[in-house]
Amino acid sequence: MSFRVLTAEFAHETNTFSVRKTGYDAFTVEGVLFGDDAVRARGDANTEIAGFLDIGRKYGWAVEHVLSTAAEPAGPVTRDAFDRIGGAIVKAAADNKGKIDGILLGLHGAMVTDFSPDGEGELLERLRAVVGPDLPIAVTLDPHANVTAKMCELADILISFKTYPHIDMRAIAHHAGELLQRTMAGEIRPKTLLVRRPMLEEANAGRTDIGPMVEWIARARAYEETPGALAVSINGAFPNADIPEVGPTVLVTYDGDPARHRTFAEGIADEIWDNRFNVLNTFYTVMQAAEIAHDYRGDRPLIIADYADNPGAGGYGDATALLGALLHVGVDDACFGPIVDPETANQLHRATVGDTVKLRLGGKTDPRFGGDPLEVTGKLLVISDGKLIGDGEQLGGLEFSFGPTAVVQIDGIAVLVVTEPSQMRDLQQFRAFGIDPARHRVVGLKSMQHFRAAFEPIAGKVIVCDSGALCTMDYSRMPYRNVARPIFPLDRDMTL
Repeated sequence: MSFRVLTAEFAHETNTFSVRKTGYDAFTVEGVLFGDDAVRARGDANTEIAGFLDIGRKYGWAVEHVLSTAAEPAGPVTRDAFDRIGGAIVKAAADNKGKIDGILLGLHGAMVTDFSPDGEGELLERLRAVVGPDLPIAVTLDPHANVTAKMCELADILISFKTYPHIDMRAIAHHAGELLQRTMAGEIRPKTLLVRRPMLEEANAGRTDIGPMVEWIARARAYEETPGALAVSINGAFPNADIPEVGPTVLVTYDGDPARHRTFAEGIADEIWDNRFNVLNTFYTVMQAAEIAHDYRGDRPLIIADYADNPGAGGYGDATALLGALLHVGVDDACFGPIVDPETANQLHRATVGDTVKLRLGGKTDPRFGGDPLEVTGKLLVISDGKLIGDGEQLGGLEFSFGPTAVVQIDGIAVLVVTEPSQMRDLQQFRAFGIDPARHRVVGLKSMQHFRAAFEPIAGKVIVCDSGALCTMDYSRMPYRNVARPIFPLDRDMTL
């Protein structure tokens, strides 16, 4: 029997501390792509929709794809944006009521709107209101999801990526699609249980390249092969969301009696709690990082990641503290990017390549987080529309744009100045603008973990720093008001 399945991708990771709300225009930067346009743009890449379509072809589904869209992490999603995008998904479900056999969604799991702390739960609630309680709904999530009880109640199947850096989007979409197929065929009746610990996040933000998460993921995969266990997801959480249901979770999507599965999930959750002080990264100050860069003499580049100014977690991308420190100590043969500064990018686009320009660079959004603007002089090397096509494991084959972009040489550092915020996760984000990071002694970039997939292979050494920007690891600086207290690490001496 061939089934008809409704699909969509709608993702946002919301940093509730950001002053920049996420309106509809923020989603149009990467594109709000409907139907066949979305399939053409994303259907052959490492994406959820590509995985959904793979399973659809395997089983002969009639796939009705509504839309694909995501916006860079920032402040809460506005009601207008949510109603327009989520509303299109709900309308498609309503228009096809009685004609579809299942729904398959690629979501994030950490969306907050300006009217709800649980964007995904809100979307699922609206869908259930039109399709009823029995239509199977499967959802893929980012492992930085803050999974809520409502999400587990309203979706039958919830499966998170198992890699960070995320490189298994298509594979996890396959897993979700296979389970949806079995559900529609009547072979299983899945439900998802949730276990949580009172923490803002897992100690290492869920990184899966090293550390205890490697073993936990291996155990999750093994447990998925046991009777009744359909999927296990371990979510490191997104700590920059000031909401009641923040924090790491373990999910088991199961068929049958939940008791054994809950015991397994509780065991993993206990280990996440027990490892709460086991932080793997050394977070250097910007001056410590700059001194290391000044003295570095390796055969391959030193990569310095500004963890705290990661646009991929809602950082503004315009923090100047690290760049200022590198310039202060006289680091040369270096590149740095991005500095998100639309005003300066526009100024540089009015100049001519080769001009020497005086700039007031970065630090314009909120200098309390990451430093004041830098008063610098540099030589304009490149101006560009900011468009590129990625070639790495995450962006490979996907169109991407920084918006109006320029490269300016400031003393010994080639600085990438962009309009649209994004973390560095593909070498083409430098190379498309004439900067080959592999040929520089020092590479400074804005990212927490995703950079590793593309940049570790070219690196001689990798260090991370906390510039004091919006995603600082010093959570005591952030005005949490809505999280359930006590919670670690805001309450460091708490016990369970």
